[in-house]
Amino acid sequence: MATSRVPAAVDQLLAILRAAPALADVLVLDGPPWQNLTGTERIYVGWQPSESPAVSLTQDFNAAGARTRDEEFTINCYAEAWAGDTDMQPRRARVFELVAVVEDALRATEAAPEAPTLDGTVLWAHFTSGDLAQDQTTDGARAGIPFAVSCRARI
Repeated sequence: MATSRVPAAVDQLLAILRAAPALADVLVLDGPPWQNLTGTERIYVGWQPSESPAVSLTQDFNAAGARTRDEEFTINCYAEAWAGDTDMQPRRARVFELVAVVEDALRATEAAPEAPTLDGTVLWAHFTSGDLAQDQTTDGARAGIPFAVSCRARI
């Protein structure tokens, strides 16, 4: 019996985002950066540029008898768009486009009826929060959005 649905849900979120046509030119990473990256658009699953945990979870008994448990968890993610210039407006617009693709990828469609359940790994998953961060670096303008994908599962 599974102790948690977190590992399977993170794996499926990665698979869904990596298969999204609108993210074909975006680097979708599993966890924190592990090398110097050259791409200007990235989505990190299970990492944010802060002290946030990769995933936060809670569990409780589903009902009397303690045979099943409900699990709620939040997968912390981060989207960013960089450029070599100092023009922030296009970076801000682009990072919101990236997050919109994530949100759309978690909606049920005829082609992807299991998207909101992360292909059956959870009861549901959805985009629940985000914050816009902007800064000017020696490499140019950067806009980023730390965001959360919240899930509920039965184990």
